[in-house]
Formats: sequence, C-alpha cells, structure tokens
Amino acid sequence: MNDSTHNIIVGTAGHIDHGKTTLIRALTGRETDTLDEEKKRGISINLGFTYFDLPSQKRVGIVDVPGHEKFIKNMLAGASGLDMVLLVVAADEGVMPQTVEHLDILTYLNVKKGIVVLTKSDTVDPELLEMVREDVTEQIRDTFLKDAEIVEVDSISRRGIDELIQKIDKLSEDVEEKNLNSPARLNIDRVFSVKGFGTIVTGTLFEGKIAIDDELIIYPSGIKAKIRSIQVHGSDVKTAYAGQRTAINISNVKVEEIKRGDVLASVNSLEESMMLDVKASVTKHSNWDIKHWERLRLYHGAREILCRAVPLNIEKIGPGEEAFVQFRLEESIVCKKGDKFVLRSYSPMETIGGGVIIDASPKKHKRFDEGVIEVLKVKEKGELKDIIEEFLRASQAGYSLLKEIMSYTGAHEAEVVKAIEVLEEAGNVIRINSMYLHSSKYYKLRDKIEMTLEEYHKKHRLRKGMLKEEVRSKLALGFKTKEMDLLLDLLLKDGVIKISGNYVSVLGFEVKLNEAQNEIEGKIEKRLKSCGFTSILTIEEVLDGNKNYEEVLESMIGEKVEKLDDSYIMDKSIYEDAKKRLIDYIEEHGEITLGEYRDLIDSSRKNCMIILENFDRNRITKRVENKRILM
Repeated sequence: MNDSTHNIIVGTAGHIDHGKTTLIRALTGRETDTLDEEKKRGISINLGFTYFDLPSQKRVGIVDVPGHEKFIKNMLAGASGLDMVLLVVAADEGVMPQTVEHLDILTYLNVKKGIVVLTKSDTVDPELLEMVREDVTEQIRDTFLKDAEIVEVDSISRRGIDELIQKIDKLSEDVEEKNLNSPARLNIDRVFSVKGFGTIVTGTLFEGKIAIDDELIIYPSGIKAKIRSIQVHGSDVKTAYAGQRTAINISNVKVEEIKRGDVLASVNSLEESMMLDVKASVTKHSNWDIKHWERLRLYHGAREILCRAVPLNIEKIGPGEEAFVQFRLEESIVCKKGDKFVLRSYSPMETIGGGVIIDASPKKHKRFDEGVIEVLKVKEKGELKDIIEEFLRASQAGYSLLKEIMSYTGAHEAEVVKAIEVLEEAGNVIRINSMYLHSSKYYKLRDKIEMTLEEYHKKHRLRKGMLKEEVRSKLALGFKTKEMDLLLDLLLKDGVIKISGNYVSVLGFEVKLNEAQNEIEGKIEKRLKSCGFTSILTIEEVLDGNKNYEEVLESMIGEKVEKLDDSYIMDKSIYEDAKKRLIDYIEEHGEITLGEYRDLIDSSRKNCMIILENFDRNRITKRVENKRILM
C-alpha cells in the first residue's frame, strides 16, 4: 500500500443517539467511545478515531464526532480535513436539529462528498422509512449532499453494512489528491502524555508530510518540536502524509505547553495574525444577522477564537446573504488563504454561518472603501497569478520568498512557480536569487539606490563611488551579499548605475579634478611609483596630515592606487606587476612560499606578507599551510 496516496478520512455527522458510534463499530469492529463517561452516558463527548480497509485496499480513517449540542465545539475540531462524510439519520426519528447544524458546518468546511446513512432501519415499518427518506431528500436538496446516495442499514444485524462499504469505496475514487508539496501543517485536536514516551499530539495532517527527526514549530507559541516517532492507525511509520490521521510523539515539549487548536507546521511556513479578510455568509435558516462589531465565535482547524466582525461592503449580513468581512480577533491565529471556517453566535451559541479566508494577514480596513473591495474581489476570484501579484505588491518587506507565496496562496509549489514565471515574462515580477519583488517595488528600490548614490556623490565629489557593502547596509533590506550583487547587476543592465570593482556610482558620474588637485595626484602617483616593491607606504604616510591630499587619494583608489588593506596602499601598475609575477610563478611551479615570493620581487618579508594576504582576500591565491596556490 502506498501510504502517501491511498488514505482517506471519513467523518460521521448527525444528531445525538442516531447511531454514529454503533455504525462505526459495525464498519470497523472497533469502539471509538474511550472515556468512562462516554461509555456510562452512552454518548460521544470527545472525538473518536479508528480505521478500516476498503476492498480496494485504501485505508479509511474514521472520525466519530459527538452529536450532542453541548459538544459541537468538539465536533468542529474533528471536522476539518474530511474527504467525505457519513450523514447519519436514525430511521425512527428522522432529521433533527443537530443533523441540520452538522450539515451546515460540513458545508462551510468545504466537505464535498458523502453518503446519507439511515440507521436503525429495521426498527420501523416500510411506510415510515419512506417518509424519512423523503424528509432527508428535501433537507439535503440545496447542499453538497444533493446527489448523495441514501443507504439503509441496521448496525446490530449488519444489514446494509457491506453495501455501505462498497459505496464508500466507489466514492473514494473521486477524492481530491492531497497537497504533499506544501509545508507540513497539522491541526492538533488532542494532546496527552504516555509514560515512557512523553508528549503525544494527534490530528489530521492537512497538507505536506512529516518524517521522524523533522524540526517543526508549534504555532502560535513558536515552540520548536522535534519528531521522535509517528503512528498512523496504531502502526509505527517513518513518514506521515497529507490526509492521514496521525499521532506524533514530540520531544522537549511539555503537555501543558500545547493545547487543542495549536498547529504543528514546518518552520517559517505560517504567520500569526490578529485580523482576517474573509468572504462570510449566514445560513439561510438562521435568525441571526452579522452586524458591525458583532461578537462571534470563529472556528478554524481545531481552534475556537472570539472575534469582532466588520462587514466591509454591506451594512449587515442577513440569512442567505454573503459579504466581505474583516474579523478583528481577540487572540492571534495562524492560517492560510483558502482555509475554511465556521461561525457561531457568541451567546446563545448557534451555528450561524461560515466562509473562506481571503487574506490571512491583512491591514486594517475602513468600511465601504471601493479600493479595498476591488482588491478583495481579485484575491477571491482572480487567477493564481493575479493573487500572487497582489500579494507581492502589498509586501511590507519589499520582497517575498517562494515558501511565503505558497503559504499565502495555499497552492501547490508547481502551480505557484508556473504562475510566477508568467508574471516574470510580463515584467510584473522580478526575481533576485530566491527572492521575488513586484516590479513596482523594484522601481522604488531602483529610485532609492539612485538617490542614495547621488547624495553620496555630492558629499564626496572625488570618490569614485560607494562601496557595494555600504550600499547594502544603507538600504537595510536584509539582502545578503549575493542578492545585493544580483540587484546591482540588474541596475547595471537597466543603465542606472555603473560598477568599478567594489565601487558603485550613478551612470553619469565622473570624478573631475581641478588644476591644484591634478598636481596633487601627480605627486602622489610619483611617490608611490618610486617605492617600487622596496617599500609599501601607509595612507597616513602619504597624506602627512594634509586634508587636500585625502580627497585626491580617495579618487585614485581603484584606478591608479591599490588599497592593500585598511592601512597600506600601492601604485596600481606595480601591484598588477606583483600579481602577474606571482601567477606566472605558480602556473609554472604549482605553488609558492613566502620566501620564494620575497626573492621573486626582491622585497622585505613584511611587504610580501602584506601583498600575499591581499591576494588571499581577493581570492587570487589560497594559503595551504606555509604555501600558496591559485584559487
């Protein structure tokens, strides 16, 4: 069995005491009520998990969720990540309030497939059974289950169970492929400790994969967690894949440091936020409106968060209506664009609606701002490339990494890369090594660099330019040296700057000396040339306290003068001669010692050491013990 592709998660839903747990026992031969209180009271309080294998060899993970209204929060914790649902309706009672509420919740969580199971069908006469069928058909007519099959079973006698298994198997053929390429993300719905093992967390692996020894993060606390061992359906495995119910043993984390609703995910794959932009709707049979600053309970993954609603393009959202809303959260959340959520009223608690996250980390919006509404429409319905472009345009850092774009869009890596390539070809996105900039950000950056250089030239008219490292530190962008070099290469290609060695200047800048400065330049040049290899002067020795000499010397560095280190300088032509002699010697002999180089240029040991260390820094030579070879 290929663990990465042949796993599906099936959930049960339905009113209390309609036979969900008994049905699962008939399907799997296992008991999902594990708490003493559950067995005593005959109801499911917590989430129950088990599994069974289909005739096609696919392994089915079963999530048995509680049906009682008081435990609806637990039901929500288990409903995320379901591939299909078994909507359980008892033939002797028919559709009940929690049946409808569970159906609403599953709709908002984007469950797309399911089967209606009429349990206890042997306890009623055919006429009543037909009436229940008609009632169910009416109730699911406008839901994702409108085309679902209705299967009659009796879990005690097992009548209809084999037929149900065959239908589950057939329906599983159309289950959407899991996203294995995205960073790992698991919504934690249980946390406990096992003697001899330590902390265990469980949940459905929503996307990506997790392997033993992986270093992950528990969000939102930011605690680092190393994976010690993994179990899928009671068996030890080395890797767990998206779509699997998973129990994970993590090291160096205490049970009290984790709670239901936390997220176990890849490092740097998620960002905390105190606000969400969403498309929200109110269920048509609700008596609630979502008004401005309405306090609500938001359910995402296995988490419940209190929030305030700010409808952005409508005064209030009534039953059967939908609108863009910004949620101001009372505690931080970690989520992604495209994630689904459910809304319940603050008090009394009723499921009133749900929706989809459009922006997982937005800025605060004013109501009825047409510009904001248009951007949200693009994010909601636009093509992937449009969504990526808007994300990069709004980036506060100025640039984004591929993993950040994937996290924001929720799309597969291959899809994101393809969309970015389209944007690059159109000139809307600029790539600098592993970083992506929107073209508007690049042009602003280009203007800033040009302005910075022009200001520098005004202050230092006789300097040939600003050092690359100084340009990088002035911009404070967080670019590494490699990325800065690539950015400068782009600016050079665009005809904005010119580069001479490690110096950067605007394209039209030239150092111009007056008559007195030309005379000083001649004196410095003559003095350095006269030194030959015999002596090497310091900057202070050349300047001799004369400030007029300082500016002129700066203009000569890189052109007529070579700066060997922070103190010593040398005539450029003599330096090039010293370099050529070294290269010719090593090419002939393979290596050179300090003594051999001293004899080669007929200079002192100290002078040769200063020159050779400069060659090492400039990656002309490489020191190996007491010898040097060419790089």
